Amino acid sequence: PPQPWWLLQNMSGFGGPVSRSLLARRAALARKIVGRLRELGMTPVLPGYFGTVPPEFARRNPGAHTVPQGVWGGFPRPDWLDPRDPHFARVARTFYRVQDELYGATSMYKMDLLHEGGTPGDVPVPDAARAVEKALRTAHPGATWAILGWQTNPRRDIIDAVDKSRMLIVDGISDHYPEVVDRERDWASTPYAFGSIWNFGGHTAMGANTRDWATLYDQWRTKHGSKLNGIALMPEAADNNPAALALFSDLPWTNGPTNLGDWFAQWPVHRYGAADPHAVRAWDVLRRTCYGTSRADGWSEAADGLFGARPDLAVTRAASWSPPRLRYDAAEFDKALPELLAVAPRLRGSSAYRYDLLDVARQTVSNRSRLLLPRIKSAYESGNRARFKALTGEWFAWLALLEEAVATDGRHLLGRWIADARAWGSSAAERDRLEFDAVSLLTVWGDRAGANEGKLHDYANREWSGLVGGLYTLRWKTYFKELEAAMEGRRAPKPIDWFALEDRWTRHHPPYPARPKGDIVRVAGRIARRLCCLLYTS
Repeated sequence: PPQPWWLLQNMSGFGGPVSRSLLARRAALARKIVGRLRELGMTPVLPGYFGTVPPEFARRNPGAHTVPQGVWGGFPRPDWLDPRDPHFARVARTFYRVQDELYGATSMYKMDLLHEGGTPGDVPVPDAARAVEKALRTAHPGATWAILGWQTNPRRDIIDAVDKSRMLIVDGISDHYPEVVDRERDWASTPYAFGSIWNFGGHTAMGANTRDWATLYDQWRTKHGSKLNGIALMPEAADNNPAALALFSDLPWTNGPTNLGDWFAQWPVHRYGAADPHAVRAWDVLRRTCYGTSRADGWSEAADGLFGARPDLAVTRAASWSPPRLRYDAAEFDKALPELLAVAPRLRGSSAYRYDLLDVARQTVSNRSRLLLPRIKSAYESGNRARFKALTGEWFAWLALLEEAVATDGRHLLGRWIADARAWGSSAAERDRLEFDAVSLLTVWGDRAGANEGKLHDYANREWSGLVGGLYTLRWKTYFKELEAAMEGRRAPKPIDWFALEDRWTRHHPPYPARPKGDIVRVAGRIARRLCCLLYTS
């Protein structure tokens, strides 16, 4: 977990140690990536140096002025070296020299100064910004400083202190908050990219605020004095929502506002290889539901499912910062599944069709969690043990169907995630460490303080085979068993140490297959039939 957050100065680290061999292999991969980017005519954006140092830096470098950055999410943050300090220029010079030797120079460097609660202490922020910029310009005179637009970042005193013409803000909240209306005013006419983070932590939920994309991008691009200069796709794990990725990528190539009705009607034609009325109807349902949300409610991502939440009868989300309610009508969304199942057999063989069928089937099942849990809560609070048992049985039946569905796709397998992580290790001990690191990212996200006080548990929850049938099922079985015992004994339920259970499972889970099994067309058909019977009987 640490690397991206370390680069944002949010945390010092977790896990490890990292071997020299692993560092060398990762560096070799990075060289391949930046090399391929250059072959494609793209500009690699490399990290710039803005003052992150280890806690022992000041002791080892007498006279250095460092500012402690406190704690983020239960994790100690690395210290910040005062950019005015003579040590800063020396470290920055070494940083850029070694980086150039490893990856070659580029023309854009990303630095997020005082990100997410970073504290300047006694350091004047404008002076610090100018010193950071000077170090960059000394190493790379023509380079652009890229910085993330997120929460209150970048601070106005940073923007006003530097050369705005050589800064690019990648806006992470263009489609998030309705009060964001004038980026030229907010950022003093600094060039920026219209951006979206429609997925936090790699959640598997379908959806994005495409209505905002269709209107805001064109309005902001064509307004008088606009400084909009490109797009920024920034989902935290991009291997989902392919329609969102394609639509957002189309924005710079479209004259005028994007017509979402036309776009979503053409999407299945291109995706499946031919026109099909059922596919068009399915994607029109998706356009109006999960892809029909807007930032009016203050969210940019879809709600995650409750099957992956720490159990509680009143829980409304799995990740602490996810939307607390479904942002569209679940009953309307359900109509997409039978339409996709009715697509012509000759179009069902493509990996694109099967992925979409899986995604819609998975989301349909996931949405049952939000409909069922209030009923289970009502049965428990009324003391109706028979109804409680029947409803929790239904809960586990849907969980089992969800596990069966996601097991059909290689990209939804915990076993594959683990195998990929272990493949980086050069020894048995390192492979074990890498496995723990990879699984902890999806579950506890660190130690007890980070998971509980920092509220980072399940930050990266995903409806994957192995997680659904493993940890998620284990947690709900443990919880419902205790509630049932409490009802029977006419007592309050005993508290459960969820971190202890999660951490134990993360470290000692059973092996999971790295290859898919089953046929999603058959599993999705069973889901649709079960849903149809449920709707008919209710």
